[in-house]
Amino acid sequence: MGHPPVRGRAEGQGPRRPCGVPAERRGRRAVQDQDRPRPQVAGGADVIDLDGIWAGEFAQAGYIKPLAEVAGPEADSWEGWSRIPQAVQGLGTFEGKRYGLPQGTDGRVLFYNKALFRKAGLPDPWRPRSWQEILDAGAALKKAGVPVPIQINAGTAMGEATTMQGALPLLAGAGAEIYADGKWTGASRALKDVLGFYRRVYSGGLGDPRLQQEARGRDKSFAQFAEGRIAILAEGDYFWRSVIEPKAGVAPMKDRDSVVGYALIPAQRPGAGIRGQDFVSMSGGAVRVLNPNAKNPKLAWELLSFMHSAEATTSQLAGAARITSRTDVNDAVLGADPMLKFVSDEVLPLTAYRPPLAVYPQVSVALQEATAAVVSGTSVDEAAAAYQRKVESLVGGPANVAS
Repeated sequence: MGHPPVRGRAEGQGPRRPCGVPAERRGRRAVQDQDRPRPQVAGGADVIDLDGIWAGEFAQAGYIKPLAEVAGPEADSWEGWSRIPQAVQGLGTFEGKRYGLPQGTDGRVLFYNKALFRKAGLPDPWRPRSWQEILDAGAALKKAGVPVPIQINAGTAMGEATTMQGALPLLAGAGAEIYADGKWTGASRALKDVLGFYRRVYSGGLGDPRLQQEARGRDKSFAQFAEGRIAILAEGDYFWRSVIEPKAGVAPMKDRDSVVGYALIPAQRPGAGIRGQDFVSMSGGAVRVLNPNAKNPKLAWELLSFMHSAEATTSQLAGAARITSRTDVNDAVLGADPMLKFVSDEVLPLTAYRPPLAVYPQVSVALQEATAAVVSGTSVDEAAAAYQRKVESLVGGPANVAS
C-alpha cells in the first residue's frame, strides 16, 4: 500500500530495547535526558515505539495525541480493548485518554522458598492477606534460623528497583498512588505506613540492612535467594524467567519449579489497597503510539491495530513464553509456565503503573532516600518530613503535594 517502513523506535532513539528488559531498568534510563527519544514532530514514522514512562510527558509536549483524536472513533471501538485488562490499558493512558496500545508487560509478586517455609512450619501454598501476615511469616522464619527472612528492596543503591519492587506496591497496598488527581503523594498516612513497614522489617531483624546499601545489593539478593538464604523476595516475573531460570538464569536454580512459590502482594489489610483491592502490584512496559502528523492516519491506525491483533502479537513472540497485554494470547502461549500464567491471570487485572511524567524519576529517588533513611535508623516521621520537603522542591511547591 505504499506505506513507509515502520521503525520499532522513536525518531532519534537508539536501538530498540527489548520488552523483556525489566521496568525498573528502563525507568532509570528515563532520568537521563540524552536517552529520551524526541520524535520529529513534522515527520518521522507513523507508528512509534515508546516506553510507557514517557507517554504523559510526550502528551504534555504535544508530541502525541489521543488515539481517537488521530485515527477517529474506530480507535475506541477496536476489538482488542476487550482483550486487554483495564489496569493494563493504563500503561498507554494519560489523564483518562488512550494514547497508545500496550505491548508486553510484567508484574510484581512475592516469591518464597518452599523448603524454608516447611522448616518454619509455614503453609504452602502461602497466601498472605495482610502486611502483618508477611511480618508474622518473617518472624517464624527467623525463629527457624533462616538468615534473611524477608527482602524488600530499599535505598538508593537499589535504584528504581526499590521503588518498583518495594515502595510503590506497598503504597498501592496502603490505598495510595505516588501521583493522583494532579498531586504527588507527600508525607501522607499511607506513605508513613509504607515507611513503617520498612522499619518493622529492617529494625526487627527480618531483613538485612547492609544488603540495601551495597552497590550490587540486588544482585546479591538474587544469589542469596538461589542459595536458600533469603526466604521471601519481592520481585517481578523477570526474576523467575531470567534470574533463577534453571538453565540460563543469572542465578540458576535447578529445582526452581518445585522449590519456589509465588503469591500476590497483599494490601495492608483486606480491602485497603487502591480501588478497594485486597491485593496489589506494579507493572511496566512499552506502548505503540500514532504520530499525529501521519499523512494517512486511518491507514496508520489499521497498521497499529493489526500489529496488536492476536495473530501479530503471537507471531512477534516467535515461540517464546512472555507476557503480552492480550489475555487471549497469554492464554494460548503461557500454559507451559504456571508462574507467567499466574501473573497474566491474577496480577495484571489488579496492577498499576508509574505516572508517565518528566519529574517522576526525581520523585522516585526521593522515595528511595526515604526508605534508606528508615532502614538506617531514622524515625518514620523524620524520613517522611524530609521526603515531603524534597518532593515539594521538585514539583513546584506544597500546592502540588497531597499529605
